Amino acid sequence: MTAQALRRAFPLLMLFLAPLRLAYALWAAVCFLAVGFTALALLAVTPQLPRRRAAARHTARAFLWLAAMPLTVKHEERLPAGQCVVVCNHASYLDGPVLTAALPPRFAFVIKREMSVVPLAAMVLRRLGSQFVHRNRTQVSADARRLLRNASQGHSLVFFPEGTFVPAPGVHKFHTGAFASAVRAGCPLVPAVLRGTRRALTPGLALPLPGPLELEILPPITPAPGAASEAVPALRDAARAAILAALGEPDLTCSDDTVRPPDTAPARSARASSSLRTP
Repeated sequence: MTAQALRRAFPLLMLFLAPLRLAYALWAAVCFLAVGFTALALLAVTPQLPRRRAAARHTARAFLWLAAMPLTVKHEERLPAGQCVVVCNHASYLDGPVLTAALPPRFAFVIKREMSVVPLAAMVLRRLGSQFVHRNRTQVSADARRLLRNASQGHSLVFFPEGTFVPAPGVHKFHTGAFASAVRAGCPLVPAVLRGTRRALTPGLALPLPGPLELEILPPITPAPGAASEAVPALRDAARAAILAALGEPDLTCSDDTVRPPDTAPARSARASSSLRTP
């Protein structure tokens, strides 16, 4: 079949698949509601935080199984047995449930403050010991101090350092909170890569898709000794480079003091601009 014939057949194929996609979306919604209300009940009556997190892990796995989204965790043995900070790329609303299903129940999620006012979700997140942080500059310092206290007390944390996600593939700039927490605690920082969640639940689209999901744990990075002003950016750049290399998606942007890989378009643009400014 020629390319032109394929282009002509594509709308007919989409028309044929539309009822199947709608049926799957309805099934996924029913599964989400059933599992979600079960999780709410369990979290409401379970008294201890480790047990609540274990219950959330089981219900997240149940939803992914029912929704035909099989999850594979690669290199789980790379997670340190003790305290650590996990940082992961962010691509979809599915990322949180997938990490809940994949990681041991000793981890607390660090989540934007806006989620603290979302009905039901806020209750679930609080019962799981999640940490809410502001993204406006007036509250950042207080939130940072609270996170650093938790890190110094031995808590393991999970961050999405991009802070947001968009439909297009790629990795945005990383905020520094996760890396400051790891440096302050002197614990390993573990980069991780999620694959498949953007396709399964694309931001801005209502209909999910079945298919495999994968979490790959990358080798831990030990913070370099020295002043935090130097160790935090170095740790951030090392983790971001590792995630970009493993994920294979575009480098969408970097923060001003982030090292730009030399073969990327932003790096070439920065070198060109620098040469124009040179007398």
